[in-house]
Amino acid sequence: MSFDYDLFVIGGGSGGVRAARIAAGTHGAKVALAEEFRMGGTCVIRGCVPKKLMVYASSYPGMVAEAQAYGWDANIGGFDWSAFRDKLEAELTRLEAAYRSGLSNAGVTVFDSRAVLVDAHMVKLADGKTISAKHILVATGGTPFVPDIPGSELAITSNEIFNVEALPKRVLIVGGGYIASEFACILNGLGCEVAQFYRGAQILRGFDDEARGHVAEAMRDNGVNIHCGTDVMRLEKAEDGIRAVATDGSEKVFDAVLYATGRIPNSKGLGLEDLGVKLGRGGQIEVDDYSQTAVPSIFAVGDVTDRINLTPVAIREGHAFADTIFGGQRRCVDHSLFASAIFTQPEMGTIGMTEEAARAQEPIEVYATAFRPMQSAFAGAPDRVLMKLIVSQENRKILGCHIVAPGAGEMIQLVGIAMTMGATKEQFDATIAVHPTMSEELVTMRSPVRTG
Repeated sequence: MSFDYDLFVIGGGSGGVRAARIAAGTHGAKVALAEEFRMGGTCVIRGCVPKKLMVYASSYPGMVAEAQAYGWDANIGGFDWSAFRDKLEAELTRLEAAYRSGLSNAGVTVFDSRAVLVDAHMVKLADGKTISAKHILVATGGTPFVPDIPGSELAITSNEIFNVEALPKRVLIVGGGYIASEFACILNGLGCEVAQFYRGAQILRGFDDEARGHVAEAMRDNGVNIHCGTDVMRLEKAEDGIRAVATDGSEKVFDAVLYATGRIPNSKGLGLEDLGVKLGRGGQIEVDDYSQTAVPSIFAVGDVTDRINLTPVAIREGHAFADTIFGGQRRCVDHSLFASAIFTQPEMGTIGMTEEAARAQEPIEVYATAFRPMQSAFAGAPDRVLMKLIVSQENRKILGCHIVAPGAGEMIQLVGIAMTMGATKEQFDATIAVHPTMSEELVTMRSPVRTG
């Protein structure tokens, strides 16, 4: 049977673009890609990139205060949100153009259109045009989830926060995950009065308990008003904003309410179930180790599969798919070990098992230290950092590493190399420290603080 393309990719985010580029540019496949919004997906357009730039913007008031403590006659004026927003949009446009250029240079045909599946080898564009392909890859990512409560239409999500006309003076962030916590810190740093509601007992569920407690304490010290065990019952229009009625009986008016209560796979309306593609309870596309669905010609990578919802993982999945199908290299992605960073203030970097998960698996030793780093201690700031290693008693391998500190994301990337190679505690101990640095503590902790 003859097809229009060897591969048709639905979704122009990190995973889909990488798969298309490698399939076409490296392996010579005839490839097309459809994207209904902007090229680059969540990470580039409404996620990692704009968020990290907002993190940078929000950190300058703290830098100025520290500079004053070091003797500088430093001051900072007001933040010009509109100027920052315009420059941010220009940067995202530049990155989108780079994505398009990469696809074009690889020989990929791009359709700026929504695409849905008609059958196992056919997609239909929004204008009604149908296109056939030997293989179809779904890489449509995820979308923010907002609970169905009265007044939910008054809320915004992380998708809209980058484009608001003006920064809200009073903002409520609902959620306790990394997106909610990051935006709580960002908006607090930009001068907003921030409250954060989370229905659980502690923010950052799923991360190491000691590390997330350290982050929460620092956030509170920095001015974020965290309310755990609290949720929103309803939102109402008020004369001067949006009234949030909470489960703890409180009522307060905010200028904006940002929901960051998780993301769900963007799999609705694609025609998947009609073709026999299996979806999980949360709407995630079920795939095997090689990203293949129950329909042999249809594959899926990235957040729409809800495996590990991180951009580098989606990129790795897309690359492995292209190598497997078009490069004659049967490759799958090992999801068991990956480093990640949470860009709260302070940052948290993490890889491997939490202390709680490791303790449930086997006997462990815990090495940890919390201290005031030189830079902030000299300035008289109360900031404390945390360095933590989880070690197997049996084989001495590092099972987990958790860092809460400025630059934790940069540090955990390098720890990730060592842990991926199977480094032991004794190999960490044999590493000569770089002094004076915060990270030297990772190789100087000699006695465990806990065993079990």
